Amino acid sequence: MDGENLSPAIEWRDGTPVALRFDDPYYSLAGGAAETRHVFLAGNGIPGRLRSGFHIAELGFGTGLNALVTAQSWKGDGRLRFTSFEAFPMTRDDMAKALAAFPELDGGALLDQWPGSRIVLPGMDVELVIGDARETLPVWEGHADAWFLDGFSPARNPELWTPDLMAEVARHTASGGTFATYAAAGHVRRALASAGFTVERVPGFGRKRHMTRGCLSRCDPA
Repeated sequence: MDGENLSPAIEWRDGTPVALRFDDPYYSLAGGAAETRHVFLAGNGIPGRLRSGFHIAELGFGTGLNALVTAQSWKGDGRLRFTSFEAFPMTRDDMAKALAAFPELDGGALLDQWPGSRIVLPGMDVELVIGDARETLPVWEGHADAWFLDGFSPARNPELWTPDLMAEVARHTASGGTFATYAAAGHVRRALASAGFTVERVPGFGRKRHMTRGCLSRCDPA
């Protein structure tokens, strides 16, 4: 990443948005919403852990799919918090086109408020932190109960998977907090372990054999 707040160049391949900067799709071709539920929700023990005030943080807002699936999973009273770090926010038209592939999700509230730094969804308050996460996360004052590590592939977007950034993720994680990611590369797992997480490789989604999840202290996110 170059730190500029630019809308991403996108190419549509069989109806799926692909970021040309990284030559990587925004979500699994096998099913984006199902991937979110398997990797990020189940990987973090969600929705079982959810409570009013539960704070989720995310590297890579993308289409907003993870936020919408998370909000849909919350059936309790009170509100969740969701903070996402995004360097290259989508245009509204591209986001609307991407979300049209998921008619089971109501993206109307998100699209009505996009682009915006604070977005109110049913049951969940979303904060968008725009800019290079290597610069914005270190100065963030929050602590997340769960992290969705959803940057583009480590091979194509290595800036979002560095040991220094994983250390910042750990520094901004509440005691007993968790993370989950579709990535299973050895250097990513080692960076997370060095940052203080207990790291576990588990079955991935679709054609991906493995994904990674873990917690900041001994716990079972499943």
